[in-house]
Amino acid sequence: MTVLGAGESGAGAAILAKKEGYDVFVSDMSAIKPKYKEMLDKRGIQWEEGKHTEEKILNADEVVKSPGIPDDAPMVVKIKEKGIPVISEIELAGRYTNSKMVCITGSNGKTTTTSLIYHIFKQAGYDVGLAGNIGNSLALQVAEEPPRVLCHRAQLFPARQYV
Repeated sequence: MTVLGAGESGAGAAILAKKEGYDVFVSDMSAIKPKYKEMLDKRGIQWEEGKHTEEKILNADEVVKSPGIPDDAPMVVKIKEKGIPVISEIELAGRYTNSKMVCITGSNGKTTTTSLIYHIFKQAGYDVGLAGNIGNSLALQVAEEPPRVLCHRAQLFPARQYV
């Protein structure tokens, strides 16, 4: 499995994929923050920054694309032309959790709404986690501490995406 992008969602996706037995390779055209390099190195996940090694990426059975990478990016276009399925970090995480998920998306108020719902569940005594653009990535939460209920603040919550 290849993960494109090594920010919060990409690093989390790579960690979850490795935990689930995938041979993982992470590629980012930009510099990877030290925090994420350390997370990947700690788990023995191979990564590259400042380039995309086309041969490795196009050899993947599936690609997890970070949300900040546009669908018309040259590497994504090549992946699409080869017919390799592209999924989101959210979809990967959804495969490996039995947690009930409350996922908030929309134009305005996502962070406030997610925080409020999280607080309500927490005060009610539930084992609850906070993920997405606040808290850890959904995939990292699933990999490390899957709670009974996950509150997820998302830009998008796609059912299944192929590019």
